Amino acid sequence: MVFKFFNAFGTTSIFFDTSRYMNLRAFFFGVDLTDAPIAPVSQVDMQRPEGFRYYLKAVPTKAPNDKRPLVIVLHGGGASATQVLGMAFPPSPLSVWLEIAEREQVVVIAPNGNSQRGKRSWNDGFADINTNPTVDDVGFIDAIIDRAINDDAVDPERVYVIGVSKGGMLAYRLAVELAPRLAAFSAVLAGMPERATYAAPTHALSALIVGSTADPFIPYSGGKFPYTLWFMAPMLGIASTVEVWRSLAKLPDAPSQLVVGSAIRHTWGDRASSLQVVLLKIVGGGHAEPSRKKRYPGLFNRFPGKQNADLEIAEEAWAFFKEKRRTRVS
Repeated sequence: MVFKFFNAFGTTSIFFDTSRYMNLRAFFFGVDLTDAPIAPVSQVDMQRPEGFRYYLKAVPTKAPNDKRPLVIVLHGGGASATQVLGMAFPPSPLSVWLEIAEREQVVVIAPNGNSQRGKRSWNDGFADINTNPTVDDVGFIDAIIDRAINDDAVDPERVYVIGVSKGGMLAYRLAVELAPRLAAFSAVLAGMPERATYAAPTHALSALIVGSTADPFIPYSGGKFPYTLWFMAPMLGIASTVEVWRSLAKLPDAPSQLVVGSAIRHTWGDRASSLQVVLLKIVGGGHAEPSRKKRYPGLFNRFPGKQNADLEIAEEAWAFFKEKRRTRVS
């Protein structure tokens, strides 16, 4: 839209192009669109052996008719619970979980990582990263689940975890060490470690794994980019990571495939209520969660890379989680 301002002689003196302004704003600040009611957020403090910890909790405003699902959202390295729920810059695609919480009667919890070694992060179990905090993040999440079941009418059969980047790496560890407590998990822009401090998984879980082929931090084919120095360690490729969970679930070798714009959804397992493994392959995508409503600044497209707009990652994850229930260890 163009606004025209006229001087006393009736001639145009100023042109203001709002579309150009909006494009410029999106380039530097991103886009943060919320078009539905969101669940209110509160902070919960917890004393842990390593000291004071906290998490943010979003609980729907409507009284529950039954026990609610719980989704635990894990932020990336250097980010925070506040950022991942959309209350700090840059816009977070995972903050769409606040809309899902209110709409679908889901309790959403975002734990805050520990700053033990100067940068807020997770003890994700990568044996070759010596900058990771040494705190017991698995125990922290386990205690959060207990408290949510006790305080927030959470259904212990419907506990889900989703994490991005370093949070996704922790999600893999939780999927191994807390497997009997989880119904499904999602790791976004993250691979499993080549050398882990935790054991190999033995309990099959439904998994939604998201990888971008042009991610400058997480090599799609595995290994490690030299310029990531000591902050990263060699990891399995995305396809190899998927194979770990597909094989454990004893699902067929060949997936079904669906192309969604520049993304390809590979699905192993036919029934949404049973074990499934899904790979969302973002062709040409960078280190940015797919989203239509929460857009990182356009400046970020140069580094860490292009953000896919064909999918809304939180909605994808909820659609995947919704019918899943935890499976018992045989």
